[in-house]
Amino acid sequence: MWWDKQTHADRRPLLLARNRIQAAIRSHLAGDGFIEVDPSALVISPGNETHLHAFETTMIGNEGQPAPRYLHTSPEFAMKKLLSAGEERIFSFQHVWRNRERGPKHHPEFTMLEWYRVGQDYAVLFDDCAAFLAATGAEVLRYRDLSCDPNAPIERLSVADAFERFSGVDLFATLDGAGAPLLAPMRAELARVGVKFAPDDTWSDMFSRVLSEKVEPMLGIGHPVALDRYPACEAALARRCADDPRVSERFELYACAVELANGFGELTDAAEQRRRFTAEMNEKARVYGERYPIDEDFLAALAQMPPASGMALGFDRLVMLATHAPRIDDVIWTPVA
Repeated sequence: MWWDKQTHADRRPLLLARNRIQAAIRSHLAGDGFIEVDPSALVISPGNETHLHAFETTMIGNEGQPAPRYLHTSPEFAMKKLLSAGEERIFSFQHVWRNRERGPKHHPEFTMLEWYRVGQDYAVLFDDCAAFLAATGAEVLRYRDLSCDPNAPIERLSVADAFERFSGVDLFATLDGAGAPLLAPMRAELARVGVKFAPDDTWSDMFSRVLSEKVEPMLGIGHPVALDRYPACEAALARRCADDPRVSERFELYACAVELANGFGELTDAAEQRRRFTAEMNEKARVYGERYPIDEDFLAALAQMPPASGMALGFDRLVMLATHAPRIDDVIWTPVA
């Protein structure tokens, strides 16, 4: 148990390193003009992504009427409402909750660092990521037998190029000119390169299979990698790239083959966001037999939100790599039983 004296003594240096890294990142953000905010964790909608699973509870009003509420899976909706209210540079270290997630790199309650910049292109987020990697103070990031230099330049690699390099899949052959997924061509591409798939796999299932089996294990080895320009159909909260509607302004940061962060040029078209949320919830109902409500206040705020870029970083994972801990539980002060 984590509260055993010897176990705690073994973990304590990692936990103190966690505090030091958090303080260094806070100091960097404050020096760059950011304000720290503290969004509420209890929300109307925990997010509208197909494979995102929340913890549900019931809120009882003064009149005794029950209403479903959720522990947030991200402070994103609340923080974007603050952007609509007039804030321009904000960040938050937030405890967030995700169900159906437990393992060496996953914990059902974890800390997310999320930050937003109004009026700036999402390319500036690459510089933020480099600063946070350096803020760990680690000479090397390590996970199992893989290592990464946190001070090395971040390689910016498009998803299409990564698929071609590591799997041989021509991703653009599986999308039409507007970015809509094409099921038969994706099956043909996977069959051509020898990646197995199930007869009932969707395009997204097959995309995720190639990503997890062929691409992700090769990312962030030796130097950090930003996997950039995701297919638009895999970026529900990001705006499309101006030079190619098939892809969006979304990237993920990798070190030691571990995904650390997810960044966007934020979508501010409320009607398009509603369409995407509805499609995601229809798919969630098909796969899992459940759906989450849409936060109507969020969509109303989104219509007033200025252009912005934002990013979410799994803080515990960053600490895990910086301290060379084998499990995420080792860098959380009081892990869930």
